[in-house]
Amino acid sequence: MFSSRELKNYMLHMIGEGSRGAILEMTLAKILYTSKTTQIIGMSATLNNVEDLQEFLQAEYYTSQFRPVELKEYLKIKDTIYEVDSKAENGMTFSRLLNYKYSDTLKKMDPDHLIALVTEVIPNYSCLVFCPTKKNCENVAEMICKILSKEYLKHKEKEKHEVIKNLKNISNGNLCPVLKHTIPFGVAYHHGGLTGDERKLLEEAYSAGVLCLFTCTSTLAAGVNLPARRVILRAPYVAKEFLKKNQYKQMIGRAGRAGIDSTGESILILQEKDKQQVLELISRPLENCYSQLVQEFTKGIQTLFLSLIGLKIATNLGDIYHFMSGTFFGVQQKILLKERSLWEITVESLRYLTEKGLLQNDTILTEKGLLQKDTIHGSEEEFQYSFHITKLGRASFKGAIDLAYCDSLYRDLKKGLEGLVLESLLHLIYLTTPYDMASQCHPDWMIYFRQFSQLSPAEQNVAVLVGVSENFIGKKASGQAIRKKVDKNIVNRLYLSFVLYTLLKETNIWSVSEKFNMPRGYIQNLLSGAAAFSSCVLHFCEELEEFWVYRALLVELTKKLTYCVKAELIPLMEVTGVLEGRARQLYNAGYKSLMHLANANPEVLIKTIDHLSRRQAKQIVSSAKLLLHEKAEALQEEVEELLRLPSDFPGIVASSVEKA
Repeated sequence: MFSSRELKNYMLHMIGEGSRGAILEMTLAKILYTSKTTQIIGMSATLNNVEDLQEFLQAEYYTSQFRPVELKEYLKIKDTIYEVDSKAENGMTFSRLLNYKYSDTLKKMDPDHLIALVTEVIPNYSCLVFCPTKKNCENVAEMICKILSKEYLKHKEKEKHEVIKNLKNISNGNLCPVLKHTIPFGVAYHHGGLTGDERKLLEEAYSAGVLCLFTCTSTLAAGVNLPARRVILRAPYVAKEFLKKNQYKQMIGRAGRAGIDSTGESILILQEKDKQQVLELISRPLENCYSQLVQEFTKGIQTLFLSLIGLKIATNLGDIYHFMSGTFFGVQQKILLKERSLWEITVESLRYLTEKGLLQNDTILTEKGLLQKDTIHGSEEEFQYSFHITKLGRASFKGAIDLAYCDSLYRDLKKGLEGLVLESLLHLIYLTTPYDMASQCHPDWMIYFRQFSQLSPAEQNVAVLVGVSENFIGKKASGQAIRKKVDKNIVNRLYLSFVLYTLLKETNIWSVSEKFNMPRGYIQNLLSGAAAFSSCVLHFCEELEEFWVYRALLVELTKKLTYCVKAELIPLMEVTGVLEGRARQLYNAGYKSLMHLANANPEVLIKTIDHLSRRQAKQIVSSAKLLLHEKAEALQEEVEELLRLPSDFPGIVASSVEKA
């Protein structure tokens, strides 16, 4: 028990993974710097340089090789299985030959003998097949089901039918044709192309034993606890990159879990050409974990310094340098910094933030003292130089805006004030389309041109205002050369705003997925990213008086992006446990407002709404009452605050009292 302290539990290998690693390091560093009572527990099975993390966290280190369920590792080359054996001369020993009769046709369909491997396990036990790409996951799932005997259809037939029914319910009657074919066999694919609801439903079916086989990408190994009797690696690659030892360990670690299986085994399928590289992979130590604060420049040190000063954790140069010395990056500075010192990195980052107008301190802009390249440690006087956050800095900090994009966002919002098109939501949606997703977008130019042509004149004017003409899109669609240079990020961002705009109008991920030829999971991620960014932009605008006009507009747009349903369903979607399908059921049954739900009888709800349990009904009514109470309290506070205003404002007071 930790009665007087908060307990934090982290998977520490994440600290070396890109921007989320930088964010995790910043969070841990702030906890360590500001709190003496918080206990941090970090766990990982795939860390090598534990001593660095131990020093960073000022922690005790406990390690154990104990595994409650034994894991046996195998390699498969052609039709031969070898067991990984560190004592053997070449790292492996012969285990067995696959015992499965393959016809010539079957060999062409399944050259890697996946059917032989999975049928040794399913349907009584679970199996994961890791594939290099999303498309490969779907192809492998279909291929396996084409070969499986019809006997597999009888295993938990009723439960699998229920899974298909539930998938249709959460997708407005839609069902992926691949899943329609594979689920009756107890097989499904699992990757980022699925929506969140689909993934959750399939994971629950797998955990319950209704589904016995997942073909999946490597992301499942890192983020989802779905153990299996046997784990098969389709190839020693993730996309086109050769496997890292950490990735390999994460994947095979899914095999054999205590309380679920009595044994676990992994099989890595490889070609003869990859044999030597795979043997080296298996025998080498795990990769070291390194700080991402410098690699993720704007999401690392820059963001860290802005938040330190904004939160008043550290505001002068000495304290900021002292903070940096205690980070994971500070511990590893001798490894990560070749030619520069930690002091120089600290000073350069503060100067960068000052020059961008996010921090203010006149001294930092001089060319004396602390800016000299040969300065290793600052003087006492330099250590006392204090910084304070500017209005733009506070807006960026409060809005959690990536500093790589804060200038672009400010310019876009400023330009929007000159001619904001409010005849539709398109212009506002463009302003809240995430910049980082636009940089990874690859438009289909024929679809782009088709969608542009369907816009109203006012909507087409939005494209012209942001700098994308119909002529440009038309030329790209027809494959003509473009002489005039156009900002690629603006073009891509507008394309994604078309996707979001269509989605808000149709509120159907499946139809939009088909219209833009994009995975529905990607569209859902885009939607959730836009909802989050819209909220960030709202907080950004709240700190800058010049953008007051955006505030009310963005409150409503954020709601629309968050719930992405018809306007009449939004009040119901605010209730805990109510998703789109349930909201539509409630609305059609006459529960059209929060007040209707708060006053509902749970027993009547059960009889009125299909597939609603007593527990769910009580939760919905209870949540509606709580939400209604909170709204009433907020309104009452607003009234009381206005009543305390001087008598010079009678009109305002009267109108607010009327509203209440």
